[in-house]
Order: sequence, then C-alpha cells, then structure tokens
Amino acid sequence: MKHLHLLAIISVFFVFQNNYAQWTKEKGNGYYKLSAWSLVADEHYTSSGEIDPNATRGNFTLSFYGEYGITDKIDVITYIPFFTRIYQNTQVSGTNGNVLQDGEAVNSIGDIDLGFRFALLKKKKIAISSTIKFGLPTGKDKAGSDGSFQTGDGEFNQLLTLNAGSSYKLFEKRSYAKAYLGFNNRTNNFSDEFHYGAETGIKLWDKFWLLGKLNAVKSLKNGSLSAQNTQGSIFANNVEYVSVAVEAAYYITKKLGVSFTYATAISGRIIYAQPSYSGGVFLDIK
Repeated sequence: MKHLHLLAIISVFFVFQNNYAQWTKEKGNGYYKLSAWSLVADEHYTSSGEIDPNATRGNFTLSFYGEYGITDKIDVITYIPFFTRIYQNTQVSGTNGNVLQDGEAVNSIGDIDLGFRFALLKKKKIAISSTIKFGLPTGKDKAGSDGSFQTGDGEFNQLLTLNAGSSYKLFEKRSYAKAYLGFNNRTNNFSDEFHYGAETGIKLWDKFWLLGKLNAVKSLKNGSLSAQNTQGSIFANNVEYVSVAVEAAYYITKKLGVSFTYATAISGRIIYAQPSYSGGVFLDIK
C-alpha cells in the first residue's frame, strides 16, 4: 500500500494561513494566529492524476502564524508548526478481525517558514507587494518504521512571489480580491515549482468575514529525486495540485477573533484526495 508524503499537505496548510496579504502592515501592527489543523485520508492522487486508495493516514498539526510590521513597507512573516502528529490507523480484517498491519504514529515539529513582505505600491484601495519565504528543514524527513512518516522534507527552499490586491464595495459591503504568482526554488534534487493563486473576501456583517481561496502548484519536473522509494513511499517531489478553500472569520472584539477553514484539492498529483479542516484563534492588531 502506498503511503503519501504528508509534507505536500503541510505545504497546502501554510498556503491557507492568511497568506500573501498584499497590504503590508503599519509599523508595529501585526496579525497572529494559533491554529489546529486535521486531515484524515484513505485516498490519494497518483503521479498520473488518478485517485488510488491507501492505508488510512492522518495529520494533526498545531501551529503559530504571524505577521509583524517592521516598517510601514516591510513585514516579517513566520509559520511554526510546533507540534505535528503523523499517524496511520491499525488495519483489521473485515472477515476474521485479525490485525493486518499495526497502527503507528510519529510526533515532531514540522518545517518552519520565515519570510518578508515588501510593499512596492501601497494605496488605499490598491496594493502590490513582493514576498520572499524561506522554508527551513526543521522537521523529520524520515520517520516511522518505513521512513514515510515525515514531518519535514529535509530541504531548504526559497519561495518568491509577486502579489496584487484591491479593496472595493460589493453590495455596499467591504470586499477585497487579491492574487499572486510565485517561483519556489527547491534544493536537494527536488523539482522547482510555479505557484499561483487568488483570494476574495466580503464582510457580510459587522464582525463576520467570508473568504474564498484558490491555490495551485505546478512542478517544473527538473529535479532528479525519485517520487517513490524502495518501500513504496511517495515523496513530495513533483507534487502538483489545485486547491480551493472556504474560510469564515468572526471578530469577537476589534482585535480578537476565531476562524474555521475547509480546504480540499480538486485535482492533483502525489497528494491526498481528501479535505482538511482547521480552526484557530487570531489577534489582529491595527
């Protein structure tokens, strides 16, 4: 049974963390979020884009995401998955109840991301910025009995994006739209990647925002790392996907709020074919 490399999913999770905001913060302002994220899957997209079954695997991650305005035109951004649990359920025969394969789990920190966002154009309703994000190999790239319970990919990558956004009124309600294009330079024989995505949001009520997001990754297939090892594990090289998400955010006060996100890959290669769910508490200091 093939086991999917969960770092592909972790990368999707980071993408949905209030990402690539086009408007830089004012100096001293920030956005901070503690999140819990969960995915359980028994199917995955193969390297040809077909859907195949796999032993039920799960990922539960607790993380911190933060943005802070160093100046009016420069933000520092970080994502820290300080606890990640990768697990596989025990497989039991449906006919005689015998255990076919024991369950297994690995707990560890994941790969940390650190980045900076630079304002190129900052107007009241239009913003253009550039973001550089460094992926640090702080997680485990080999774990578990077969080495496939990874919480990190073992490589240092650099993702550069160009971001553009606009705010406007829709049905007399505050709204915005933004998009980004990016290039991810990967090391250790991983293929480089082209990233793109878009997001829109509307403030339906005084304290409630509804957001829709689309993110995609296209592999350049210029790396020499095999997608599958001798144990049958699919590694996170040449991962491709188009993902959509819906997020609801509610401000309890002017600064403190809660959010819930549903995300799923609608197409992909070497990535799980099941949705993920996340919830968090955020602090928005303006």
